[in-house]
Amino acid sequence: MNSGQRNRGDSGNSIRPDVDPADQWVLDPATGEFRLDLDAGTWHSPEPSRGAGRARNRGAGAAGSNALPGGRAARRRGRSSRGRRTLKWTAGSLGLVLVAGCGGAFYAYQHFNKNISSVKVQVGDESERPQATDALNILVIGTDSRVGLGREYGDEGSTGHADTTLLFHVSKDRSNATVLSIPRDLMVPIPDCQSGSKKIPGEARAMFNTSLGQDGRDPGCTWKTVEKLTGVRINHFMMVNFEAVKTLSTAVGGVEVCASTNIDDPYSHLKMAAGRHVVQGEEALAFVRTRHAVGLGGDLTRIPLQQQFISSMIRKMKSSDTLTSPTKLWNLADAATKALTVDDGIDDVNRLKDLALDVSRVDTKNITFTTVPVIDDPADKNRLALKPNDAQQVFAMIAADRSLTQVAAPADAAPEAAPSTPAAPQVDAKAVKVTVRNGSGASGQATKAATALQGRGFALAVAGSNADPAAATSVGYPAGQQEKAQAVAAALGLPASAVQENAKLGSRDGVVVILGKDFTAPPAAPSAAPTEVPKDLQRVQADDTNVCAAKAK
Repeated sequence: MNSGQRNRGDSGNSIRPDVDPADQWVLDPATGEFRLDLDAGTWHSPEPSRGAGRARNRGAGAAGSNALPGGRAARRRGRSSRGRRTLKWTAGSLGLVLVAGCGGAFYAYQHFNKNISSVKVQVGDESERPQATDALNILVIGTDSRVGLGREYGDEGSTGHADTTLLFHVSKDRSNATVLSIPRDLMVPIPDCQSGSKKIPGEARAMFNTSLGQDGRDPGCTWKTVEKLTGVRINHFMMVNFEAVKTLSTAVGGVEVCASTNIDDPYSHLKMAAGRHVVQGEEALAFVRTRHAVGLGGDLTRIPLQQQFISSMIRKMKSSDTLTSPTKLWNLADAATKALTVDDGIDDVNRLKDLALDVSRVDTKNITFTTVPVIDDPADKNRLALKPNDAQQVFAMIAADRSLTQVAAPADAAPEAAPSTPAAPQVDAKAVKVTVRNGSGASGQATKAATALQGRGFALAVAGSNADPAAATSVGYPAGQQEKAQAVAAALGLPASAVQENAKLGSRDGVVVILGKDFTAPPAAPSAAPTEVPKDLQRVQADDTNVCAAKAK
């Protein structure tokens, strides 16, 4: 962990060491949710008087009670506002499942904060990043670090790389999600990045998994690599290691998996007869690590096993068997928070809980797992390269928030508001000369606007020199070019009032856009995003219980 990582201590006295924490979670019949009761499961010593004993048990947390020796009642009164809060514990908080079974079941209780490690992510110049949207994108990294694991998994002490990486995209309306697996052997450009105070140079061509760990790269480097590769804006990252699979699968009482034939992998040590099995601990880890004995025997055929496992974990975590068990809920939350390293934007339990609740709005049947389309790398058959067109098609669909699952619009969904900008006049966009000048005071805006115009067919749009500071964005045009200016304004999402004739402009100047402080970059052009997935795209639905691992051929 670098200097940006931290590990908080427990809030102190909330959980009694002599009481099973799970016994302090009780079902509130009024709300149907679990709440924390610090007196539940507590043994009280005999009292001289039955009346006094009853009074103590009734009033241990009440104001004015001094029955407990040593002032404990007073101490409890002092922390009641934070220790006795009702926890909003619903099936929704189980929605965020991380790599190879690392799931999110988070209580709004400070006991778990001590488990969470975090990294301050440095992603560079904001103007170089993909545009922010209301969709949610979480980068989930499974590292093969062996630090602290001895020789059990080979490469003792290895700091690890990005062994398993998932881009978890949740749609703007939370009706669907796409989980994109990025193969570790994919050859990609890795940009310059910074880990703490150390600047790490990029590489024009390197294995994707070296975006983490290599030369001291931290998760922020993987974050930047994925944004550059996909054009998708990332909001948060979560990272886990081998232990997460073992502890989380055990916490829920095992995860059901399926093998279509007998599997005997001497590398992962998985021996499994054909059929369905419930795995946990070491066997669960062996299942998600298996690659030599399934499919074609490589990393690409291990990915569907991991997708099968995660899908099954989601179903198990949302099951009534888990939701009605205080012990399982406690163990799951404890294991999940211990397993996680996150970015500093979600580095406490309350934020993680809110994130999990948001993600969990997606119905399991609308979660689609897929893999970046790839081919064998022409320069090295042991490596992979992006499949031309198909990979870009998948990236474009995710960036434009296009679902890989057929999802019906919610019955109560409000119709989209009519556009506030006028319809664009019919002009030949590719022949319109446009110069964009920046008067907004924010760097990089002219380039963003020019790029957006190019994406809408204005091929001659360029970023010009900076303009004097302006409060409002304007679109100036010379005499006779009003329709061209109106078309430019419509393409940038500007109102008709922004279009003004400028007597100082000549016909050769074309349309000149002056960006003001009110300018916001327009969304991606709808026409740029495909609406159908590539042919033969590998996919697994999270609610599919019939997926089985096939033996290597």
